[in-house]
This record gives sequence, structure tokens and C-alpha cells, in this order.
Amino acid sequence: MVASLKTDPDDLQFYRGMELNRRNISEEQMHKFEGYVSEILSAFGMDVTLPSTERTPERYIKALLDATIGYEGDPNLITAFDTECRGEPDCLTDQIVEGPIPFYALCEHHALPFHGHAYVGYIPCKKIIGISKLTRLVRVYARRFTVQERIGKQIIETLVEKLDPHGVAIYLGAHHLCMQMRGVRASVPLTKTTFWHGEYTSNNNLRSEFLALCGVPG
Repeated sequence: MVASLKTDPDDLQFYRGMELNRRNISEEQMHKFEGYVSEILSAFGMDVTLPSTERTPERYIKALLDATIGYEGDPNLITAFDTECRGEPDCLTDQIVEGPIPFYALCEHHALPFHGHAYVGYIPCKKIIGISKLTRLVRVYARRFTVQERIGKQIIETLVEKLDPHGVAIYLGAHHLCMQMRGVRASVPLTKTTFWHGEYTSNNNLRSEFLALCGVPG
């Protein structure tokens, strides 16, 4: 099989709700897909018989598979740690913010890339997650066919389910090639989205602090 995530059965509980897709693609299927791509590229004008292009269909399929590896999850995401905080009031003023986290995704409407940076903030309660895991979490959801709005929502839902924090905040800023290469052909558009949960929804100071750390006017 070309693509299949090997996950211990005991770890599957962590992935519940993450909409994973264990992809199993045979060599026969890969050759078939390469044939389809070769036919399409030829119809669009590419000469796929040249030394420089004869393997382009194969490379394209493999690149597409890699760009959507987020469907398979990330086994290094499963660890969360106890924190000293047990829900005391002073914990509500402490937030952990990681960013900028670069990400690349494929728009599900045109299968064209969009890319940018994410900032993830949360206020721990009983558990924390390793800082590097926040980057991994962003990439699990970004490396799919998706939309920017969904990525932020999925990150929040996962952190809430796995850590039960006092609050979560997400900021995403991305350039969408579907707007730059086609359609309106805008030169440098930046689409910005924010997502709030828990304490962030009602605490203006927390939101302002988070946005300031992201370099965004509050």
C-alpha cells in the first residue's frame, strides 16, 4: 500500500472526532491515476513525452498525496500532560500562544493552494499539550482539501475535546491562489479569520492581548 497510517489501537481514542481517513492506495490505483493525469495534462497542452515531463503525472500524484497527508493524522499528537493548574482563578489570566505557524492547504472548491500563518492560543486548565504539537495540529487540518474557516473551527474543537481548557483563540491569515491565479486575480489579498472559545468570547482584554501577540490590531 502506498499510504496508510500505522496507529496503535490504544491511540485511536485521541483521534476520535478528527475526521481522519485511513487512505490505502494500491500501486495499481496509482498507475491508473497517473494515466488520468497524463491524459488531462496532454489535453491542456503539456507534452508529457519529453524527458523533463514524462514523470510529471507520477510526481503530481505523489505531491498531491503528500499535500493531503493531514487526513491520516499525526501519531506524535497523542501526548497531553497534566499541569499544576487545577482551575484556580489566577489561571484564567494565563494564555499560551504559539505562532506564526506556517501552513499550506488545498482549497476544496478549486483544488488550488492557499497558504499563510496561524496563531494558536489557549488557557490551560488541567492539561497542556507540547508546544510543537500545536504546529502539528494546525498541519493535520491544513494538509487536506479544505477551507480556511473550517481549519480554525477544527483546531478549536480538538483542543477543547482533548484539553478541556478555559479558552481557545485562533488567528489565521492566508493568501488564496484561487483569487490570485483566476477569478478576480487580486494581487496580494490576505484573508483573515479569528475563532474564539470559552474565556476569549467574553474577555476583551484576553482577545486584545492575543491579537497583539499575533501582530494584529485589536
